Amino acid sequence: MRLVFAMVLAFAFTGAFAQKSGYKVGDKAMDFELKNVDGEMVSMSDHEDAEGFLVIFSCNTCPYVVAYEDRMIELHEKYAPKGYPVIAINPNDEALSPGDSYEKMQERANDKNFPFAYVYDESQEIVNAYGATRTPEVYLLQKQDDDLVVKYIGAIDNNYRDADEVTDRYVEEAVDALLEDRQIAVANTKAIGCTIKFRK
Repeated sequence: MRLVFAMVLAFAFTGAFAQKSGYKVGDKAMDFELKNVDGEMVSMSDHEDAEGFLVIFSCNTCPYVVAYEDRMIELHEKYAPKGYPVIAINPNDEALSPGDSYEKMQERANDKNFPFAYVYDESQEIVNAYGATRTPEVYLLQKQDDDLVVKYIGAIDNNYRDADEVTDRYVEEAVDALLEDRQIAVANTKAIGCTIKFRK
Protein backbone atom coordinates (compact mmCIF):
# COMPACT_ATOMS: atom_id res chain seq x y z
CA MET A 1 0.00 0.00 0.00
CA ARG A 2 2.82 2.37 0.89
CA LEU A 3 4.50 1.57 -2.40
CA VAL A 4 1.31 2.38 -4.35
CA PHE A 5 0.90 5.66 -2.45
CA ALA A 6 4.53 6.57 -3.11
CA MET A 7 4.10 5.83 -6.82
CA VAL A 8 0.94 7.95 -7.02
CA LEU A 9 2.68 10.78 -5.18
CA ALA A 10 5.70 10.56 -7.47
CA PHE A 11 3.48 10.58 -10.56
CA ALA A 12 1.55 13.62 -9.29
CA PHE A 13 4.79 15.45 -8.54
CA THR A 14 6.23 14.59 -11.93
CA GLY A 15 3.06 15.75 -13.68
CA ALA A 16 3.03 19.01 -11.77
CA PHE A 17 6.70 19.55 -12.53
CA ALA A 18 6.23 18.80 -16.21
CA GLN A 19 3.39 21.26 -16.51
CA LYS A 20 5.48 23.99 -14.89
CA SER A 21 8.53 23.31 -17.02
CA GLY A 22 9.25 25.51 -19.99
CA TYR A 23 11.40 28.44 -20.95
CA LYS A 24 13.48 30.47 -18.55
CA VAL A 25 14.91 33.92 -19.17
CA GLY A 26 17.87 33.50 -21.50
CA ASP A 27 16.44 30.47 -23.31
CA LYS A 28 15.86 30.35 -27.05
CA ALA A 29 12.14 30.18 -27.83
CA MET A 30 10.57 28.21 -30.65
CA ASP A 31 8.66 29.89 -33.44
CA PHE A 32 5.13 28.74 -34.27
CA GLU A 33 2.58 28.73 -37.04
CA LEU A 34 -0.88 29.26 -35.59
CA LYS A 35 -4.23 30.29 -37.02
CA ASN A 36 -5.18 33.92 -36.51
CA VAL A 37 -8.76 35.13 -36.07
CA ASP A 38 -8.71 36.37 -39.67
CA GLY A 39 -8.11 32.82 -40.90
CA GLU A 40 -4.48 33.43 -41.84
CA MET A 41 -1.57 31.49 -40.36
CA VAL A 42 0.82 33.57 -38.26
CA SER A 43 4.42 32.91 -37.30
CA MET A 44 7.08 35.18 -35.87
CA SER A 45 9.28 34.54 -38.91
CA ASP A 46 6.65 36.44 -40.95
CA HIS A 47 7.69 39.66 -39.16
CA GLU A 48 11.04 40.29 -40.82
CA ASP A 49 11.28 43.87 -39.56
CA ALA A 50 10.50 43.03 -35.91
CA GLU A 51 13.15 43.36 -33.22
CA GLY A 52 11.26 40.95 -31.01
CA PHE A 53 7.78 40.09 -29.75
CA LEU A 54 5.42 40.36 -26.81
CA VAL A 55 3.92 36.87 -26.78
CA ILE A 56 0.95 36.94 -24.42
CA PHE A 57 -0.93 33.77 -23.50
CA SER A 58 -4.51 34.99 -23.39
CA CYS A 59 -8.11 33.85 -23.85
CA ASN A 60 -11.68 35.15 -24.05
CA THR A 61 -13.15 34.14 -20.71
CA CYS A 62 -10.68 34.99 -17.96
CA PRO A 63 -11.66 38.13 -16.01
CA TYR A 64 -7.97 38.96 -15.53
CA VAL A 65 -7.49 38.97 -19.30
CA VAL A 66 -10.60 41.10 -19.76
CA ALA A 67 -9.15 43.58 -17.25
CA TYR A 68 -5.91 43.70 -19.24
CA GLU A 69 -7.23 43.75 -22.82
CA ASP A 70 -7.09 47.53 -23.19
CA ARG A 71 -3.55 47.52 -21.81
CA MET A 72 -2.59 44.77 -24.28
CA ILE A 73 -3.89 46.98 -27.08
CA GLU A 74 -1.89 49.91 -25.70
CA LEU A 75 1.26 47.78 -25.52
CA HIS A 76 0.89 46.82 -29.16
CA GLU A 77 0.18 50.38 -30.28
CA LYS A 78 3.17 51.70 -28.33
CA TYR A 79 5.74 49.03 -29.14
CA ALA A 80 4.80 47.51 -32.51
CA PRO A 81 6.11 50.65 -34.30
CA LYS A 82 9.34 50.23 -32.31
CA GLY A 83 9.73 46.60 -33.39
CA TYR A 84 7.96 44.69 -30.62
CA PRO A 85 4.43 43.72 -31.67
CA VAL A 86 2.01 41.79 -29.47
CA ILE A 87 0.97 38.30 -30.49
CA ALA A 88 -1.78 36.93 -28.24
CA ILE A 89 -2.13 33.15 -28.05
CA ASN A 90 -5.22 31.37 -26.75
CA PRO A 91 -4.09 27.96 -25.41
CA ASN A 92 -7.30 26.90 -23.65
CA ASP A 93 -8.96 23.61 -24.54
CA GLU A 94 -12.43 24.50 -25.83
CA ALA A 95 -13.86 21.21 -24.52
CA LEU A 96 -13.07 22.45 -21.00
CA SER A 97 -13.82 26.10 -21.78
CA PRO A 98 -16.35 26.45 -24.62
CA GLY A 99 -16.14 30.23 -24.41
CA ASP A 100 -12.58 29.99 -25.68
CA SER A 101 -13.40 28.34 -29.00
CA TYR A 102 -11.94 29.72 -32.22
CA GLU A 103 -15.34 31.18 -33.18
CA LYS A 104 -15.57 32.93 -29.81
CA MET A 105 -12.03 34.26 -30.33
CA GLN A 106 -13.17 35.82 -33.61
CA GLU A 107 -16.14 37.44 -31.86
CA ARG A 108 -13.96 38.81 -29.06
CA ALA A 109 -11.32 40.15 -31.42
CA ASN A 110 -14.03 41.87 -33.46
CA ASP A 111 -15.74 43.32 -30.38
CA LYS A 112 -12.48 44.75 -29.04
CA ASN A 113 -11.02 45.59 -32.47
CA PHE A 114 -7.72 43.95 -31.58
CA PRO A 115 -4.88 45.52 -33.60
CA PHE A 116 -2.63 42.51 -32.93
CA ALA A 117 -2.68 38.88 -34.03
CA TYR A 118 -4.84 36.65 -31.84
CA VAL A 119 -4.01 33.03 -32.60
CA TYR A 120 -5.25 29.64 -31.43
CA ASP A 121 -2.88 27.06 -29.95
CA GLU A 122 -5.39 24.26 -30.48
CA SER A 123 -2.85 21.44 -30.02
CA GLN A 124 -1.38 23.16 -26.91
CA GLU A 125 2.09 22.41 -28.30
CA ILE A 126 3.22 26.01 -27.92
CA VAL A 127 1.96 26.61 -24.40
CA ASN A 128 3.58 23.37 -23.28
CA ALA A 129 6.88 24.37 -24.88
CA TYR A 130 6.82 27.85 -23.36
CA GLY A 131 5.61 26.68 -19.96
CA ALA A 132 2.89 29.27 -19.38
CA THR A 133 0.38 28.33 -16.69
CA ARG A 134 -1.90 31.38 -16.52
CA THR A 135 -3.71 33.92 -18.64
CA PRO A 136 -2.45 36.53 -19.14
CA GLU A 137 1.23 35.56 -19.05
CA VAL A 138 3.84 37.45 -21.07
CA TYR A 139 7.01 36.24 -22.77
CA LEU A 140 9.14 39.08 -24.09
CA LEU A 141 11.33 37.77 -26.89
CA GLN A 142 14.25 39.55 -28.57
CA LYS A 143 15.69 38.63 -31.95
CA GLN A 144 19.38 37.81 -31.72
CA ASP A 145 20.70 36.73 -35.12
CA ASP A 146 18.45 33.79 -36.04
CA ASP A 147 17.27 33.14 -32.49
CA LEU A 148 14.38 34.39 -30.36
CA VAL A 149 15.73 34.86 -26.84
CA VAL A 150 13.46 35.10 -23.81
CA LYS A 151 14.16 38.34 -21.93
CA TYR A 152 11.18 38.63 -19.56
CA ILE A 153 8.46 36.29 -18.26
CA GLY A 154 5.48 37.20 -16.11
CA ALA A 155 2.80 39.79 -15.49
CA ILE A 156 2.03 42.90 -17.51
CA ASP A 157 2.13 45.13 -14.44
CA ASN A 158 1.39 45.07 -10.72
CA ASN A 159 -2.30 46.00 -10.63
CA TYR A 160 -4.82 44.10 -12.76
CA ARG A 161 -7.77 45.78 -11.03
CA ASP A 162 -7.04 49.39 -11.96
CA ALA A 163 -4.68 50.62 -14.66
CA ASP A 164 -4.55 54.03 -12.98
CA GLU A 165 -3.13 52.47 -9.80
CA VAL A 166 -0.23 50.68 -11.49
CA THR A 167 3.15 51.50 -9.97
CA ASP A 168 5.34 48.89 -11.72
CA ARG A 169 4.92 48.48 -15.48
CA TYR A 170 7.00 45.34 -15.80
CA VAL A 171 6.56 44.76 -19.54
CA GLU A 172 7.00 48.38 -20.53
CA GLU A 173 10.09 48.70 -18.37
CA ALA A 174 11.55 45.53 -19.89
CA VAL A 175 10.93 46.59 -23.49
CA ASP A 176 12.24 50.08 -22.81
CA ALA A 177 15.42 48.55 -21.38
CA LEU A 178 15.93 46.50 -24.55
CA LEU A 179 15.30 49.52 -26.76
CA GLU A 180 17.83 51.53 -24.77
CA ASP A 181 20.34 48.65 -24.61
CA ARG A 182 20.09 48.48 -20.83
CA GLN A 183 19.88 45.53 -18.45
CA ILE A 184 16.29 44.57 -17.59
CA ALA A 185 15.88 45.32 -13.88
CA VAL A 186 13.06 42.80 -13.26
CA ALA A 187 13.16 39.85 -15.67
CA ASN A 188 10.72 37.55 -13.85
CA THR A 189 7.44 38.21 -12.06
CA LYS A 190 4.56 35.99 -11.03
CA ALA A 191 1.76 35.96 -13.60
CA ILE A 192 -1.59 36.67 -11.94
CA GLY A 193 -4.58 35.24 -13.75
CA CYS A 194 -6.69 32.20 -14.54
CA THR A 195 -5.13 28.78 -14.84
CA ILE A 196 -4.77 27.55 -18.41
CA LYS A 197 -7.26 24.83 -19.30
CA PHE A 198 -4.99 21.96 -20.31
CA ARG A 199 -6.47 19.02 -22.16
CA LYS A 200 -7.01 16.03 -19.86
